[in-house]
Amino acid sequence: MKFLSFAKGDQIGLAVEADGRFRGYQNDAPEYPGQLYALIQDGPDAVAQAGKVLSCGPEIDLSEIGYLPPIAQADKFICVGLNYRAHTEEGPYEQPDFPTLFARFSSSFVGHEEPILRPAVSEQLDFEGELVAVIGKRARNVSVDEALDYVAGYSIFNDGSIRNFQRRTPQWTPGKNFDGTGPFGPYYITADELPAGCRGLRLQTRLNGKVVQDALIDDMVFPVDQLVSICSSFMTLHAGDVLITGTPSGVGHARKPQLWMKDGDVCEVEIDQIGILSNPVKNA
Repeated sequence: MKFLSFAKGDQIGLAVEADGRFRGYQNDAPEYPGQLYALIQDGPDAVAQAGKVLSCGPEIDLSEIGYLPPIAQADKFICVGLNYRAHTEEGPYEQPDFPTLFARFSSSFVGHEEPILRPAVSEQLDFEGELVAVIGKRARNVSVDEALDYVAGYSIFNDGSIRNFQRRTPQWTPGKNFDGTGPFGPYYITADELPAGCRGLRLQTRLNGKVVQDALIDDMVFPVDQLVSICSSFMTLHAGDVLITGTPSGVGHARKPQLWMKDGDVCEVEIDQIGILSNPVKNA
């Protein structure tokens, strides 16, 4: 199933794709099943039942809504750096033998079609198209072989990075959490609709229509199953937690000359079978 979280006026809503159209309800309707995050916490049966209810709802006019990030309430938003070898090499960094993990906070998120904000303090606003994996149930000390059983669904993220702030400390948190720099969405796709671990799918980032990143999900150093297993080895993952799995090569800071996103640009991240996340860029 393909879900869409949205806002219209003072109401929020949830929709599901049915027969090529989105149908659903806003939260003032008695049929509204709740926010996606809560449904994922309640388990796959709750998600499936919500999909059935929403598919009977009125059609949603996409021109009249604002897109919301699929999930903004999770306990953990865990990002992975240096997870494509070609990106590590362009850094340049030494390829680590353990995932490079850092936190992203929902205060930085924006939805599909909402502007990415270039802060006044820096011109070094970079793009990073990434696959999102959402945990579906409590996971602790999970083996690689069973790890994908703990993934409920997938989405798309653009890990907009303020590079000079990212490099001010050994930890990357400052440069990864400026307000309005983390596009997330537009859809949440349940895992049963996609190849296991999204293997075989292509990720492509475009800036003003020009391809700047292009790679297969298979090129990850630590694929989704390994990331779930490794993260669960040192902390408990809960339903609704989000893994943002890393970006391929082609980022702006590694180019000569360097390529930064600026006011008036449009950045798109596309992953096969998941969708296109598109955002204009504006000065904050």
